[in-house]
Amino acid sequence: MKRMLAGVVLATTATLVAATPAMAAAPKNPVVTVKKQLAPGKGVKFTERTTLDVDGQRDIFVRRSGTLQFSKSGVAASDITGKFNISLKDLGADADDAPELLKALATPERTIRVGTTAYLSGGMWSTLLPEGKTWFKMPKGPTGGVTGVYGQPLNLAEPATLKTLFKGAKPAGGGYAGKITVGALWKVSPWYRAAALSKPSAKAQKSTISWRITVNSAGLPTRLVSTFPVAALSTGKGTVSVDTRFSGWGTAVSIKAPPVDEVATEFENGEDDASIIWDQFGNVGG
Repeated sequence: MKRMLAGVVLATTATLVAATPAMAAAPKNPVVTVKKQLAPGKGVKFTERTTLDVDGQRDIFVRRSGTLQFSKSGVAASDITGKFNISLKDLGADADDAPELLKALATPERTIRVGTTAYLSGGMWSTLLPEGKTWFKMPKGPTGGVTGVYGQPLNLAEPATLKTLFKGAKPAGGGYAGKITVGALWKVSPWYRAAALSKPSAKAQKSTISWRITVNSAGLPTRLVSTFPVAALSTGKGTVSVDTRFSGWGTAVSIKAPPVDEVATEFENGEDDASIIWDQFGNVGG
């Protein structure tokens, strides 16, 4: 009898084991895998779009693409092209008579940043440069020019930033998800501080950025989506969503400053203060 019962127990156990789905393994942690990618002369490419949602109307606001070049500790250089999602036709019938600064919004801008020195070209910068110059040099300049203000606020190639993001993060659909306040991000991320026009207000620093990272089988990020209120950037209402896709982790990258003879250190009017550009952007979402 005992032998029979043992047989029944074994058979039942085998059936239960066969019927129980295997527990899905948690994705590899990008904090570890990304850090292994950080080597001089290596990098990653990305494309992204920023969407603005105001009162249920959802529109693409900015498109960007670029390359990050790594150092042992993070980002050594970057080359990013961004464009507001508008054309000259969007300016209306009087587009030809519109101010040059406004028409320039419909053209791409490019930012090469080596160390903390930014070189800005195209877009609104083209209206300010002296004749024969195509780049404006800005020490301690922004990571992505004007459009970069509305780009991805989270830089996954910064080890301290990534580590902070993963405090409290949870596995979610092939990756991880979590939240961080603007204030916490400002404190930990040199990239975010350089991309912003100015330090966020006390109110803005309380805003929450929700994020979700998708990783591949090697644990490297392939997609990052962050969502946050417009109030985190400026006055206005609505929600901003930035969808970034990564490719080519660990590929050879070499980003250099533009030729010296193409670079200006002053605008056409002799000034070197970029506030004439920054002042154009203070109200997103109405």
